[in-house]
Amino acid sequence: MQLLFLYDLAGPDPWESSGILKTKTKKMKKSLTVILLLFPALLLFSQEERVKTGWKFGGALPAVTFDTDLGFQYGALVEFFNYGDGSNYPGYSDHIYIEGSRFTKGSGIYRLMFESDHLIPNVDWSSDLSYLPDKAAHFYGFNGYGSVFNKEWMDEGSAEYKTRMFYRYQRNQFRFKNDFQGSLAGKNFKWNAGFAFQNFAVSPVDIEKLNKGKDPEDLLPDVNGLFDIYKDLGIIPADESDGGWVNSLKVGLSWDSRDNKPNPMKGVWTELGIEAVPGFLGNESSFSKFYLTHRQYFTLIENDLSLVYRVGYQATLTGHAPFYYQSQVITSRLTGATSEGLGGSSTLRGIMKNRVVGDDFAYANVELRWKPLYFTLFNQDFYIGINLFYDLGMVTKAIELPEDLLGRYSALGLADSYSDYFKSGNDTFHQSAGASLMIAMNQNFVIAVDLGKAFNEQDGNIGFSMGLNYLF
Repeated sequence: MQLLFLYDLAGPDPWESSGILKTKTKKMKKSLTVILLLFPALLLFSQEERVKTGWKFGGALPAVTFDTDLGFQYGALVEFFNYGDGSNYPGYSDHIYIEGSRFTKGSGIYRLMFESDHLIPNVDWSSDLSYLPDKAAHFYGFNGYGSVFNKEWMDEGSAEYKTRMFYRYQRNQFRFKNDFQGSLAGKNFKWNAGFAFQNFAVSPVDIEKLNKGKDPEDLLPDVNGLFDIYKDLGIIPADESDGGWVNSLKVGLSWDSRDNKPNPMKGVWTELGIEAVPGFLGNESSFSKFYLTHRQYFTLIENDLSLVYRVGYQATLTGHAPFYYQSQVITSRLTGATSEGLGGSSTLRGIMKNRVVGDDFAYANVELRWKPLYFTLFNQDFYIGINLFYDLGMVTKAIELPEDLLGRYSALGLADSYSDYFKSGNDTFHQSAGASLMIAMNQNFVIAVDLGKAFNEQDGNIGFSMGLNYLF
């Protein structure tokens, strides 16, 4: 058993993963993450992998973290796989994923996910039930570089310091989501469908709660953050400012010729579809979105080295999507605790979470994946992987802002200038690059450690995250 001590690298700007394990960063404060991994430091030796059958324990990952504002985090995740008779190994017939973690100030992840390819005849079914309270959700405004990020406003050592919570708001999300997939022609051409019931409870950061139990010198100032200012300007409409329901129906098509789901070495995985949020399902506003994602995998050295890429595009087709849903990245099947972007560990690694929010957006990822080491421990098969990656994304259609925004801003009488918040012109590419360490047990339980560097200081600096699974 090995202890890993993880320290921040990003300076004053926080950047976090979308899974159970998170790191927070801030000047004058270090967030220490202690992670217990069942990973060998000794006794590594090669051995031919054996086929698994029946239900098997997939792996577990306990975690203890501390953040000055959110408190102590404690929790764990666990996975189970049913390999059946083993004829499709490393493919599986059933998968159960349970995740529970909580910060003492109230943030957390409570998630139960189940997927099966046989309970409904000829249909792959995935069901997700989650409650995701977040006392300090990321909010950097709209339209990418059209919103200016001022890191000094979150830096206690700066003369321009406002509060560490300036680019945060409180968002609690409940989600019940079901996705279905079946064959249309052959084994690769498939239909996709799904429905989801989601509720978002939105409010400014509860400064009083976050300050509870702190020493006077550590108290957060009770000042307006960007969320409050956007409400005052009418950019966030009053009827959206406290959240609401987003109940949706989804239909699409996909082509999937991957040879292995956890880490494909060859094949294509392309999907497109439409998600509709109609009024008759009890939604406060009606809208629809189109999504298209293409992924391709090339073998360079059999089993050990591959080149892969993903390109995606998402657009609002009809209606007006509430601001708290504009950051959602739609896919045929939810694979992580959250599906947010662009920015953060699931889309643009090294770039601040939810930095790039627009009505329409595009993104791409390129990875070189290498598996240099295989070994067996405790009768389980492991491999170590190393990835190099390059990520980019941008807003292709901006969220409309009020025509008289400058006049509204002047009427607020803020001490800061208009240019401290807004910049004219179209968005340009947000880019990052970095490396990942992958630790896989029985091919399906994969721990991912990502370290990414943003190219532009407006997107942050260095981002570190630890979670599960390859990005795509």
